[in-house]
Amino acid sequence: MVRAVVFDVGETLIGETRIWSRWADRLGVPRFTMLGVLGGMAALDRSHRDAFQVVRPGLDIEAEIEAWRRDDPGGLRENFDADDLYPDVRPGLAALREAGHQVIIAGNQPPQAYDALVAMNLPADAVHTSAGWGVSKPQREFFDKVAAVAGREPGEILYVGDRLDNDVLPARDAGMRTALIRRGPWGYLHAERPEALVADLIVDTVPELAAALAEGRL
Repeated sequence: MVRAVVFDVGETLIGETRIWSRWADRLGVPRFTMLGVLGGMAALDRSHRDAFQVVRPGLDIEAEIEAWRRDDPGGLRENFDADDLYPDVRPGLAALREAGHQVIIAGNQPPQAYDALVAMNLPADAVHTSAGWGVSKPQREFFDKVAAVAGREPGEILYVGDRLDNDVLPARDAGMRTALIRRGPWGYLHAERPEALVADLIVDTVPELAAALAEGRL
């Protein structure tokens, strides 16, 4: 029985369109081009960071982030806030908690993402980030930390994310149940792959996931 539901962050709970659009503006690249290149990275199984090198070869990303911080200290820049939350997330998380599930947020995120997520006051029992843990997906140690903070056996945990490589496959290898959410370029592309069949569920929204659990489809 699933007792804890653990969520990835980017393109699972948080939409990243505004972030990538601001990056395009910062780098002087048309937004459509930036988003298209990002989709290409997803299709080629390359890191999202490679998109920067495609549009601006040789770009020092960390130096650019620091320069951006100096230029626009009060702006969101590469960060997110509550306006980036997918609209179905809050009611979906609430439905899971009302059904008695433990709800945890744990994904690959930089240090500042923790405060941003906590400030949203989401209906979740805990928030964790890879930066806070010092270990990132798809490393097994990340999923061991998930089980530890949940205080559950892996088989009692459902891990939800938009990627096969970072979410579904490593969580499954760690003994967890898995759900692939079809959002963002990785989510849509990965849902079409044969490997997606190993996920216990493929859903489009968090309320759909909550309904599937309530109906005993997992």
